Amino acid sequence: MKKNTNAFVRHWTPAASEGRLGHSLFRSGPTIIDWSAQHYDSFAMERQRAARELIDAVPLTSARSVTDLGCGSGLSTTLLTERWPDAKITGIDQSADMLTAATRRVPDAHFVQGNIAKFVAAEPQDLIVANASLHWLPNHEALLPKLMQQVSLGGCLAVQMPNNLDEPSHRLMQAVAELPDYASHLQAFKSQRSALLTAEEYYDLLIPYCESLRLWETHYQHLLSGAEEIVAWFASTGLKPFLDMLPAEKRSAFQTHYRHRVSQAYAPRVDGKVMLRLPRVFILATRKHHRG
Repeated sequence: MKKNTNAFVRHWTPAASEGRLGHSLFRSGPTIIDWSAQHYDSFAMERQRAARELIDAVPLTSARSVTDLGCGSGLSTTLLTERWPDAKITGIDQSADMLTAATRRVPDAHFVQGNIAKFVAAEPQDLIVANASLHWLPNHEALLPKLMQQVSLGGCLAVQMPNNLDEPSHRLMQAVAELPDYASHLQAFKSQRSALLTAEEYYDLLIPYCESLRLWETHYQHLLSGAEEIVAWFASTGLKPFLDMLPAEKRSAFQTHYRHRVSQAYAPRVDGKVMLRLPRVFILATRKHHRG
C-alpha cells in the first residue's frame, strides 16, 4: 500500500581502488562491515520488489552509462541490465562477499570495490541508481546534490531508502542494546543510520537541478513465517552492526533477546504468519537538459 500525503504527491514528482572507468573510491567513515551475500539473498525476491519499483519508474528509454551505487549482491544490477542491455553498467560496493555474488549473478556488468560515500564519476552518468544504500550515509544535504551534479544533462538519479528507524524492528534493536548484558560493549555505539530528511527537504535540495522530480513513499508488507524470519531478515542488514560490535559469545544471546521482543511486537495473523511493515522512500530526479 502506498502512503500518499500531499507532501509526496506534489512531485515528491561505500578496498580503495581505481576502477577501469576512473571511479575514485576510498575507504573512510564508519567501520567497514563485510555483509553476507548468502544471508542477504535469503529474501532475494522480497528485497528486489523495491528495486523493481524504482527502476521501472525511470523514464529513460536509453542509457549509455549506468552506475549502481551500493549494488550489493547484484539484485538491482540484474534489473538494470534487463532494462538497458546496451549500457555500460558499473556496480560499486564495499563488501567483497557481495561483489563476488554480484559478479556471478551479472557477469556482463563491471564491479568495483569501494566506499560509495566517496564516489566520483570519471564522466557524467546517464543514470545513477542507489537502491537501499544511501540511508547508511550521513549528510544528505551535501550528498544528494553532489550525486545530482554527476548525472548527465537529461539523465536521472534514482534513489530508494528504507525509512524504518521508527518501526518496532529497529526500535527493539536499540532497546536490547541498552540491556546490562550488552550496554558496556555497545555504549559508544549508535546505529550508523540517521533519520532521513523530510520530503520537503529533499525537494528543496534537488529541484534546482531538475527538469522533473518525483518523490513518494511505499509501505511494503512482507509476509514472514514468524519472529525467527524477522530476525533473519535483519541479521544481514540492520542487526549486523550491533552483532559485529559484541564479543562472539554474546551474539547468540543478543539475538535471542531481540527475537523475544520481536515476537511480542509482531502478532501472528490468522494463518500464523506475521507482517513486517517496511516503509521505503523513493526519489526520481531527472536533470535539466541545460546548465543553469
